[in-house]
Amino acid sequence: MATFFGEVVVAPSRAGLDEEEEAREETPEDREIRREIEKKREIDVLWSCAEQPLVCSRFIVAIGRNAAAFLSSFILDSVCWEVVGVVKLWNEWCRTSSTTNVLPTDSFCLFYRLISDPTVLLCQCSCYVAEDQQFQWLEKVFGSMEKKGLQVTILSTCPVADYKTQESTLTLVSPFLKALKTKEFQEQVCCPLLEQPNIVRDLPAA
Repeated sequence: MATFFGEVVVAPSRAGLDEEEEAREETPEDREIRREIEKKREIDVLWSCAEQPLVCSRFIVAIGRNAAAFLSSFILDSVCWEVVGVVKLWNEWCRTSSTTNVLPTDSFCLFYRLISDPTVLLCQCSCYVAEDQQFQWLEKVFGSMEKKGLQVTILSTCPVADYKTQESTLTLVSPFLKALKTKEFQEQVCCPLLEQPNIVRDLPAA
């Protein structure tokens, strides 16, 4: 703290400390803690159906609370679906049960199968999947499925304030629907395509 006006005070600096911290060797305790955290952050996908890989023609994934609520209100609100699987994960924002039951009641990520057509699957994922868990989620979920001829549809939402457009977001009719598609998708898109420079983030992007 300066003792008079105009005094030059040298602020404390952490320059060089990061390099010193990186140079410090990892202790056995540090390694054990890191291994335990990595093990705890592993994702488990449990299926009630025995056949593996699952024969699947259409896979609809709703990611986020709004998209999951849309599925609940307009698609799952009937007796046409049965729960066939669950994703168990642990991170800063999501804690699923540690039980080995295939369908824990407190799960935030459930898989449903259409009873009249078992090749149609839904995934209702209302939990947060951390950045370091996204590839693992994809690898384990899609690793359980037959991918030949599989059509995947992702439903997700984002705040209107994040939408980039030349017109004022105050005049936009909200909510509105936009789409992205791969070049392999040849069917008619049900809504306008998402304009550049808008992007999709996190698990939907993965």
